[in-house]
Amino acid sequence: MDAQYDIVVSGGGPAGLTAAAAFGAAGFRVICLDPAPPVTERDADGSDLRTTALLQPARNLLERCGLWPRLAPHATPLQTMRIIDAGGDTPQPRVTRDFVASDISDQPFGWNLPNWLLRRELAAQLAELPTVEFRPGTGTRSLFTRTGEARVGLSDGSRLRARLVVAADGRDSPMRTAAGIGVRRMTYGQKALAFAVTHSVPHDNVSTEIHRSGGPFTLVPLPDYQGRPSSAVVWLDHGRKVLERAQLDAPAFEAEMTERSCGVLGPLALASRRTVWPIISQHAEQMAGERLALMAEAAHVMPPIGAQGLNMSLADLAGLLDLAEAAPQDLGDAGMLERYHRKRMRDVRMRVTGIDALNRASIAGAQPLRDLRAMGLGALHALPPVRQGLMRMGLGLT
Repeated sequence: MDAQYDIVVSGGGPAGLTAAAAFGAAGFRVICLDPAPPVTERDADGSDLRTTALLQPARNLLERCGLWPRLAPHATPLQTMRIIDAGGDTPQPRVTRDFVASDISDQPFGWNLPNWLLRRELAAQLAELPTVEFRPGTGTRSLFTRTGEARVGLSDGSRLRARLVVAADGRDSPMRTAAGIGVRRMTYGQKALAFAVTHSVPHDNVSTEIHRSGGPFTLVPLPDYQGRPSSAVVWLDHGRKVLERAQLDAPAFEAEMTERSCGVLGPLALASRRTVWPIISQHAEQMAGERLALMAEAAHVMPPIGAQGLNMSLADLAGLLDLAEAAPQDLGDAGMLERYHRKRMRDVRMRVTGIDALNRASIAGAQPLRDLRAMGLGALHALPPVRQGLMRMGLGLT
């Protein structure tokens, strides 16, 4: 007989692990599945060297689920978001504007953690929850639904039954595909390099996004590494250039990235291996199907601008968790999932569209377009109500 759960979570990335922990803490019987075990060491093959800035609403959710005490000791607060336009003839700052958390709150904008460390701590939390089973090495393959339940086929040939399936299984989600839910996708010809660096100038908890052409170069604060200030870097550019840079020897790469950073933190030294990630925008045509809720990259994918990725995923989770806790007897039924779709779809479309526009502006290579971008940055920052409104919107507080 098929094993029975309240919730099957498909996907063991940060979003899926958080969903399993949240629903487990709320008293639901949960199983979380992923075809690959999580890589939980910084320098192990396959580790995710990107970082996530957990914004204020995300931290509130993590506190509610009992996760934040485990993550807080590893988190670096982000007090200032600095945007630099370096789109002149030479790679030098020509417009620098700071967006400061104290303008709108007594808390930092967010708290930065490496993705590999998030996986480590979240997996450890699941191991302590009696209501949750985490089964890495087993993926979801098929989905059959009817009014009262879902049946999920697994890669090991077994099947599960559940009242709700939560698809947090990536941009090529097998559960979304099985449900026949389509996606709308935009491509840019970009890729991203993600890696860690050390530098001579302290970052002072400032996240710095530098725009020139091809895409932003972003430095996000990390704890000191081997006694030196350290930051995570995400560097977007045209795909061919990214692949070429990924093959450079360390001295040549360090010289190129230091120039691209405009030297704002002094000479940069590579402090990890380099990983390459494709850049697209994508959102599902609906957030739910019969007995199925989409979240995270199964529902939306965006370029890494403005720390929206995992924070939008946790906004999905918060909305779904609210509905499940308000009426647990209705878990996974058509009414609950329709409310979830309505609650999240407008915000998803708005943010995907907004990040798409920002990324296209950051790609601009023609000088007149670079000049227009710099003028726009200065104008938006100069008006306090507009500046504060943008910050609140970015945090998901409006």
